[in-house]
Amino acid sequence: MARITRKELKSDKFAQEIGLTVTFFEEHRKDVVRYGGIGVAVILLIGGFFVYRSHEHAAREEALAQAIRIQETPVANMAVNGQTTFPTQDVKDQAAIRAFADVETKYSGSDEAQIAEYYLGCVHSDQGKLGDAEKNFLNVANHGDKNYGSLGKIALAQIYFSDGRVDQGEKLLRDLMANPTVFVSKDQAAITLAKNLTGRNNAEARKLLAPIKDSKSPVASIAQIMTAQLPPQ
Repeated sequence: MARITRKELKSDKFAQEIGLTVTFFEEHRKDVVRYGGIGVAVILLIGGFFVYRSHEHAAREEALAQAIRIQETPVANMAVNGQTTFPTQDVKDQAAIRAFADVETKYSGSDEAQIAEYYLGCVHSDQGKLGDAEKNFLNVANHGDKNYGSLGKIALAQIYFSDGRVDQGEKLLRDLMANPTVFVSKDQAAITLAKNLTGRNNAEARKLLAPIKDSKSPVASIAQIMTAQLPPQ
């Protein structure tokens, strides 16, 4: 993902404009393909999303920042222009897991701990450990505040759909539609639900997409494409 500066992350306007959302499933495309076509490569979740609010949070923020830097470090056989790299994806994953787990344990109950837990879910998902990922996302959904909890819920819904727990996945997404947050908008939740209902209930998917595709929503073009790809009525 593109690097986001601390200055931008301090900006309320920045948070409102992009909802601090960079797709979880765009970031984890190989896993999406592998596990049930969860594919919502255009939507949703999380970019760097620190909460730089006051100097007293500096230690937590720096620990989280360091863990995210590890997660963003490329995998390569050799460093290019002095850039730090990891020799293999497995080595990188293990380093990221240690770093995020340390933040989650050391600063339990904080926003940074919830962000770290979410990232742990992402790493575990990339590794194909969907059971571990589910536990991470469930913890964020149940114990995070409204905004972080919504990130956990939408990721959890994707896992539910991927392994056939359609009713559970739909319930979570309907709840998010009724209770949108700065991180997950009503339209984003609806797009995700429509994506996962396509092929299962095309009529309902079309119904969900209809008001979005004709709106000025940031995801209107996505809704238009998805609608065009649905089988004829």
